[in-house]
Amino acid sequence: MIASEIHRNVLNFILFQTGWLVCVLFPSRWSVAVIAVLLVAHFALVSQRRFAELQFIGLGLVLGSLMDTLWFRTGILGIAGEEEAIQAAPPWLVAIWAIFMTTLCHSLYWVGRTRWLPFVLAPIAGPFAYWSASKLGIVTLPDTLVSLAAMAVGWLVLFPLLLFIRRALYTELETS
Repeated sequence: MIASEIHRNVLNFILFQTGWLVCVLFPSRWSVAVIAVLLVAHFALVSQRRFAELQFIGLGLVLGSLMDTLWFRTGILGIAGEEEAIQAAPPWLVAIWAIFMTTLCHSLYWVGRTRWLPFVLAPIAGPFAYWSASKLGIVTLPDTLVSLAAMAVGWLVLFPLLLFIRRALYTELETS
């Protein structure tokens, strides 16, 4: 494990960005395998409270995947080249949720330190990630403004909820 908190946070940020980019550029089972390797690296080098963090990641993965599945089923989000509505979030998108959840305990931990900040950043940053993925050609936003507005609302609810859960249920992660 890396001793320096700064180095752990930088590595966590790099692992997340790498995972996101691999999944968006190469959405397949191979990208899910890459995320698994990145998660192993995260738990070996970054995480100090592995069991609690693994539980937190699992919970966030489920909640995030349910939100994405809702967006697919309602037509807010689509997969490039797919004519039919997607019934569930694809594995590569679920994998992104797994690697993203690591950031809430490390490189994005600071966002939860100010009560109002998650409510300002989440509705912008969350939809921006999907918009970026749409510009790279992997997902579609069938009606861009409606899609981004729906995602802003979803992130406005989910992101602060995840931070609340981290604080309330996983107090041992508060000092990670």
